[in-house]
Amino acid sequence: MASDNSINLPSGYGGLVRFKEEYSSLFELKPMHVVFFVILLIGLRIVLGLTVKI
Repeated sequence: MASDNSINLPSGYGGLVRFKEEYSSLFELKPMHVVFFVILLIGLRIVLGLTVKI
């Protein structure tokens, strides 16, 4: 039997993957903006549900 039971990976698959942590985006959103937008959408949905009866 072989005494070497280690796993050999190619160099491209064995290391850690690093991503660029700082990036620029067209829209810079803060978490508070997202919460406000979700609350606005929920409110709009409620208002439309009350006014439009099908």
